[in-house]
Amino acid sequence: MLGNMTNAIFYLGLGLLFTHELDAMPNHEWRVLPGLAALSESAGELAFVVAHVPLFAIVIAFVASLNPAVRGRARAVAGGFLVLHGLLHFLFSAQDTYEFTSTLSSVLIYGASVCGAIFLLLGRLEREALN
Repeated sequence: MLGNMTNAIFYLGLGLLFTHELDAMPNHEWRVLPGLAALSESAGELAFVVAHVPLFAIVIAFVASLNPAVRGRARAVAGGFLVLHGLLHFLFSAQDTYEFTSTLSSVLIYGASVCGAIFLLLGRLEREALN
């Protein structure tokens, strides 16, 4: 039972993160990212969008791997990233170019972080129950 809940929380977190990336377009996320912020508006936007194609493909491939060890490690890394991503947004929120001020943006960003933290906690509880 706990395994199904853990999986559901993981996929909800990933869904929130992927949807956040849709929300990132009207909020010009490339303007706050190191490296991309230095580019022209059109180049930054293009680089931001294009970079997500291989990034999403790699994430999906690893978290859905048929190899249980690879899948487990990838999901743990992704869960950690969900938490870190929320922290980074909190830190970037002080920048003048930060535009993620809507309730929707906050729910997507910090909801994904909460899911990541719960996923990691449930995973730890599951491992402890097996020992």
